[in-house]
Amino acid sequence: MIKSMTGYGKAVAEFGNRRLSIEVKSLNSKQFDMALKLPLMFREKEAELRALVGLKLERGKIDLFISTEAVSETPGLSINHELAKKYYDELKALQHELKEDCPEGLLPLVLKMPDVIQSAKEELNESDWLLVRAGIEHTLALVDEFRIGEGKILGEDVSKRINLILQYLFDIEPFELRRINDLRDKMIRDFVNYKSDFNGSAPDQNRFEQEMIYYLERLDITEEKIRLKKHCEYFLDTMDEGTSQGKKLGFITQEIGREINTLGSKANQADIQKLVVQMKDELEKIKEQLMNIL
Repeated sequence: MIKSMTGYGKAVAEFGNRRLSIEVKSLNSKQFDMALKLPLMFREKEAELRALVGLKLERGKIDLFISTEAVSETPGLSINHELAKKYYDELKALQHELKEDCPEGLLPLVLKMPDVIQSAKEELNESDWLLVRAGIEHTLALVDEFRIGEGKILGEDVSKRINLILQYLFDIEPFELRRINDLRDKMIRDFVNYKSDFNGSAPDQNRFEQEMIYYLERLDITEEKIRLKKHCEYFLDTMDEGTSQGKKLGFITQEIGREINTLGSKANQADIQKLVVQMKDELEKIKEQLMNIL
């Protein structure tokens, strides 16, 4: 099964009088790279969150955003009475000194002074955290579903390109037989034509045949074709494994590339070289897709 490293999930969870918005984005990366944006009350859970996300998503550039908002009208605020009285006394004294009158009274001014109105300190208890964690796990499950859907599209594309390489490999066969025959005929013709250049001493026919066989064997691509076919089949089998194997598929493409390059260097025939170029083109497209496979 192929999974993409690209994924997205968003969910909402509630605990107490607060509503949580949980959003997770995932992009391709060679390693696990995670960025967190959390409310202050969740800071103590950061290490646990990183471990949870790493376990569920394994690899990629992950962004996790959590925001909170109150769902009830109770603001959870308090007034610092002592500080408010001190501000009031100071303002009252200043008013008396400046002989200024305040028609609206001093209380609206006092309430606007720093730290007079304070937010209640938010604390996260264990039961609330279990609800939050369940919401995060649900969001990660949505990301995984997204990855599976994207991976199916990637898998179909990569599989098609591997099969194209196998088709090009099959198309080599008629050109391969013609190539060997053409090379053998050319060498024999050259041998006959150059006999007169040996200053009257006839060349060794047996030695010539041995050298010709040795040369043609060096150009033989049977082993490369067999290995390339096996690597491509192994690639397709690996795609069907139970877990996504992006790195393993990357290693297999390296082996596929080596065999294609050897075919090109041994080809010595224009039609085969064209097919090799087409194989390389498909392989490069596969490598690009593998960069986004988990």
